[in-house]
Amino acid sequence: MTGPADPADPFARPVVDLARALVGATLLVDGVGGVIVETEAYARHDPASHSCRGPTPRNRAMFGPAGRAYVYRSYGIHWCFNVVGGGEPGCAVLVRALEPTQGLDRMRARRRLDDPRLLCAGPGRLAQALGLDASHDGLDLGRPPFALAFGAEVPAPLVGPRIGISRNADAPWRFGLPGSRCLSKPFPRAAPR
Repeated sequence: MTGPADPADPFARPVVDLARALVGATLLVDGVGGVIVETEAYARHDPASHSCRGPTPRNRAMFGPAGRAYVYRSYGIHWCFNVVGGGEPGCAVLVRALEPTQGLDRMRARRRLDDPRLLCAGPGRLAQALGLDASHDGLDLGRPPFALAFGAEVPAPLVGPRIGISRNADAPWRFGLPGSRCLSKPFPRAAPR
């Protein structure tokens, strides 16, 4: 998962580096969103990745250009949002949680709850709060309805194993913003790296 990154393309860095870099970035969809506080990396040959067996109709966005959205339905219930990138086709970063800062009234209406900490704490909640669905799959994150701006580098993000997977579950490819109250789940102790 290492190699040279194209300095002109922030999505071209190795997927684990991209997952780290997205912590602290601002994500908006039609002006609704906030600061990304939790991500997970999924690489092309990672047995936990949707791309490990090659392209399918469901995962085709993962094999397209970097800097695109990969949106899929999980367990037939929740939509999940990913950032395609990682230096090679078939890599993406699952955005697990964000701290809502813009469009809170729209998020509250979509989620039917008031607590801002719970609006986007988890990939299904995040997608619902931002109004994401299959129509967003494959769209360019640099064009409306999306706005994605990388923030200042988080010097010591929380690091831990990914959540809800059975294959390659010990890979430390989950990253979080220290001190955030909007994480989907707590990180193991002694997690900053």
